[in-house]
Amino acid sequence: MHRKRFVLGLGSVLLVAPLWAQAPAVKVLAFAQDTLKNDFRKAQLEEVRSEVLKQPGWKFIYSDAQGQTSLLIRQIEQFTAQKVDVLVLGTNDEQAVVPAVRQAHQAGIAVIVLDRGIKGQDYSSFINSDNIQIGAMGAEFLARELKGKGQVLLFEGLQAADVTQLRSKGFLDVMAKHPGIKVIKRTGNYLRKDALLEMDKLLAQGVRVDAIFAESDSMLSGVRVALQNHKVDPKGILMVGCDYTSEARDAIRQGTQTGSVLFPLGGKMSVDVARKLIAKETVAKHVVIPVKLITRDNVEQNQPIF
Repeated sequence: MHRKRFVLGLGSVLLVAPLWAQAPAVKVLAFAQDTLKNDFRKAQLEEVRSEVLKQPGWKFIYSDAQGQTSLLIRQIEQFTAQKVDVLVLGTNDEQAVVPAVRQAHQAGIAVIVLDRGIKGQDYSSFINSDNIQIGAMGAEFLARELKGKGQVLLFEGLQAADVTQLRSKGFLDVMAKHPGIKVIKRTGNYLRKDALLEMDKLLAQGVRVDAIFAESDSMLSGVRVALQNHKVDPKGILMVGCDYTSEARDAIRQGTQTGSVLFPLGGKMSVDVARKLIAKETVAKHVVIPVKLITRDNVEQNQPIF
């Protein structure tokens, strides 16, 4: 990638070490993350950091866009100007970041798009799970448990993120096969606070549902708080989330959450791919990590992602 010159300073005399004496160039992996307010995104960054620290001669740097697309774009541009070796991207908008990502890719930086996809092909590798399958798994489970009848609340994540659109599509496509089930939608932006506020509004309006599918476990955490504030027992509602966090595992054990789709962080895979890219090895353009549904039947056999 970009060879760094090894320069020694001695008083007013500047000595440039010969090539044979140069230390190996440090490899810099930068993670441009959408936000660290989201539990999943924070854990994802920490997993990448942990894996990078295991690589001799590597350095890890990161940025937090605080959920602001404009800030995320500026941070990507800054990493490009710094000529990092690898850029891992966690975006909040599949379209807006494309020009900045293209610029990084064309500058010779290995770009790994993690979890949430972007438009176009100007990157080195895209790592994610099948988000349509995630939505479909949640819908199939709830439709079966409801025996094809009832009202279901779909809690969506960030509207500009491809994962939201794909999970919703998978969920709604399955539910369309069950005319006895009515689906209503709300947006929680993958944040417990936003989901709490939206659920609180629904309950204050007298809306009641038989089941909930939330596109992240963090949103279900907010939903449970709202339910308890309105004296509604969470055990009386079928609730499936996504990610499979420690909090979700505890809720499944206690019966206040019915299930969760295990959605791996992808941090370890990102660093594995980065290592291959730096070594000039062939890497798949699209790497898919399997998902699975966790319920009380298998909760003790599966470790949460964080």
